[in-house]
Amino acid sequence: MNRTAAPQIRFLAAALLAVTGNAAWAQAPIIIKFSHVVAPDTPKGRAAERFKVLAEQMTNGRVKVQVYPNSQLYKDREELEALQLGAVQMLAPSLAKFSPLGVKEFEAFDLPYIFPSKQALYAVTEGRIGRGLLRKLESKGITGLAYWDNGFKVMSANKPLLAPSDFRGLRMRIQASKVLDVQMRSLGAQPLALAFSETTPALRDGVVEGTENTPSNMYTQRMHESQKHLTVSNHGYLGYAVIVNKKFWDGLPGGIRKTLEKAMTEATAYEKTIAQRTNDAALESIRRAGTTTIHTLSSQQQAEWRRAMQPVYTQMEARIGKDVVQAIQREVAK
Repeated sequence: MNRTAAPQIRFLAAALLAVTGNAAWAQAPIIIKFSHVVAPDTPKGRAAERFKVLAEQMTNGRVKVQVYPNSQLYKDREELEALQLGAVQMLAPSLAKFSPLGVKEFEAFDLPYIFPSKQALYAVTEGRIGRGLLRKLESKGITGLAYWDNGFKVMSANKPLLAPSDFRGLRMRIQASKVLDVQMRSLGAQPLALAFSETTPALRDGVVEGTENTPSNMYTQRMHESQKHLTVSNHGYLGYAVIVNKKFWDGLPGGIRKTLEKAMTEATAYEKTIAQRTNDAALESIRRAGTTTIHTLSSQQQAEWRRAMQPVYTQMEARIGKDVVQAIQREVAK
């Protein structure tokens, strides 16, 4: 070999290696870690799996979605910080969790009886109000993609909860929400904020005596096994916002991002179709389990609950923003 040609050959070999290496890197899949705290067979869990399938199919494998349910990676209080730090890329936290970030307007979703129906709810989440609330997350390094629905909540305890006076002195588990804290106090209960993953053992061990949640969350976490009574009160709403790390999302190739937006739109439509059906099935499963007596409030009893919880609005309007609360009330009244 000509000695003068050797450096050129080495340079060409290195250049070829760099090109092929960069090509291989360019084709490496984009990983999205999607963490959530509920079971896979809840509305949120099933929708996360649907998004995974759609995202991977629509991008021809350029994106891989790794779903981590049941607080496998992070608990309630940890997951938002993990997202902001980039340890995970996607979450679907309950709307109550945004208040600690300084976006207290989301606590409007926790107000008792604020949504008279799913149609009224969707008018808010899919309209100007819902989009405006998601934009408030951008300054926190978060991009909001969609609202996912779980449904209306029920109450449970080891005694019948039919009148506000039945709550007096009960230790009730809640999410970390000031609105929910005031709600329970308005009923005479003692609220205790616990992570979702800690709720079932807390009920079993008597740390708390009751809780509120949707039937699907109660059944999949086996809360009903240590709760003798359940009241179908539909007093409050439990929903989620699907969010991503803004820096990660903005850094995606434009075509990939648009494809993922389409996958999210389809997964969201699917989630809405299964939410009520899943909760109805879970309530029937709780009934069949035979561990829990299920009560349904009469119209008179429902009116008593509404009156007892009305002070929550007075106390929380200033915190949430009176303009936000009134805007929602106007929208749902249409």
